[in-house]
Amino acid sequence: MQGLWLEDGRLSMRSDLPVPVPDPGEALVRVRLMGICATDLELRRGYYPFTGIPGHEFVGDIVAAPDQPERIGERVVGEINLPCGQCPTCRAGRGNHCERRRALGIRDHDGACAEYLVLPLANLHRVPDPIPDEAAVFCEPLAAALRLQKQRPIQAGERVLVVGAGRLGQLIALSLAVGDFPLQVVARHPRQRALLAAAGIAWLGEDQVTAGAWDLVVEASGTPAGFTLARQALRAAGTLILKSTYAGPAEVDLSRLVVDEITLIGSRCGPFPAALDRLRQGLDPRPLIDDRYPLAQAIAAFDRAAQPGALKILIDCRDAA
Repeated sequence: MQGLWLEDGRLSMRSDLPVPVPDPGEALVRVRLMGICATDLELRRGYYPFTGIPGHEFVGDIVAAPDQPERIGERVVGEINLPCGQCPTCRAGRGNHCERRRALGIRDHDGACAEYLVLPLANLHRVPDPIPDEAAVFCEPLAAALRLQKQRPIQAGERVLVVGAGRLGQLIALSLAVGDFPLQVVARHPRQRALLAAAGIAWLGEDQVTAGAWDLVVEASGTPAGFTLARQALRAAGTLILKSTYAGPAEVDLSRLVVDEITLIGSRCGPFPAALDRLRQGLDPRPLIDDRYPLAQAIAAFDRAAQPGALKILIDCRDAA
């Protein structure tokens, strides 16, 4: 099997990888498309000491499922967390926070940047026929975008700011744009701004952010500087939702968080059924696609995704030439 291999921060293409064999309760998926996200790029920089096949945003087809052969042929997307199912956290229904969990392409489980992957059948969601592959591949990050509204429902009239208009920031903005509240997005690059404007979403530059002007701020810039800007934008007793993951520490003035009574919420993975529903109802992430590469050129695809201002880069895992 051909796939991309990450080890000690270095990427290499390999053609000697074994096709994974599904355990009981798992399925073998032939990957159609994989999307590169900021977490993949941060893994390369040392965010987490992962060795293996990276990638966790995908759409593919079930080609083997020993326990449920009737599911063979389904086009699916997959939740990335693999909890142990036995610890107190799992038994309490918080499997996404299992201390022994594995995560597709991130932690102790090979990911989607290859011809095949395995996941538990319970993690795999059938993609409705009207949703094209190029939209379905966005299901995982769109689910993450929707997660914040479950954690902190937004009230009518609240002032909302998204800091960062990259891959995830754009999806967050699209998911929030239907709400009954004023929404603005901090965007640096012309293409980011053009996409927001085309969707009817107001953008502003970093130098236009007024201190203390927003009730809720979502930090999705992927940089410590973005956290600083988001914190400055938030009013006292406001809510700051953190969506970024990046290598290295960030400086935080904890005293000001206390004095200003700031609510700080970390936000990660989200609901796949809700994301598929939004895609089926017409939310279209495809304008975010900047480029597409065959699997054999996956390293070049990662390099392209790391360029400033790059949005979604896809890898066609059916095209190994």
